[in-house]
Amino acid sequence: MLGLKLPTDPRWVNIVEKNIDEILTDHAYCEQKAASTAISLIVSFPEYTELVDEMVSLSREEMGHFKMVHDLILKRGNTLGRDRKDEYVIELLKFFPKGGSRTTQLVHRLLYAGLIEARSCERFRLLSEELEDRKLGDFYHKLMISEAGHYTMFLRFARKYGDIEDVNEKWNSLLEYEAKIMKDLGTKESIHG
Repeated sequence: MLGLKLPTDPRWVNIVEKNIDEILTDHAYCEQKAASTAISLIVSFPEYTELVDEMVSLSREEMGHFKMVHDLILKRGNTLGRDRKDEYVIELLKFFPKGGSRTTQLVHRLLYAGLIEARSCERFRLLSEELEDRKLGDFYHKLMISEAGHYTMFLRFARKYGDIEDVNEKWNSLLEYEAKIMKDLGTKESIHG
């Protein structure tokens, strides 16, 4: 369903199991950044009323997820650590050239947001199925369902606002590019790394 060209190596879960607190901090910041992305799309493209409405809902939902993860961190007797650079997102952003029309910029932002959600969904599925801590596995199962909805929403908007053939071509190229990025990731205690 997600169309990802390179699945996560299941051994990544072993890294997660040994570094749950680090993963939870990274995950919390991923949720906060997703909310920020939604707000940024509102600020940058206010004339797209349907998009604005969806991004308002998304920003609330993502901050709700942030709170859920933060509460889990506190329940485990920890505090939220510092944010770290997300190598995955940094590399993903290099795919699209700077500039272009406002519509092109919007479509590009929707596509990379959709791909980030798709990869998160895939990773959460893996965690929901493989974590020994079943409560944490169930937690990730619930979040996986949300991420799948976000991925399809972003892709739907990209296809609505851009030329559908061009969007589909860019999406497929982006999936190929992302697979190359993923070959070098999956060895760190982060959601995308």
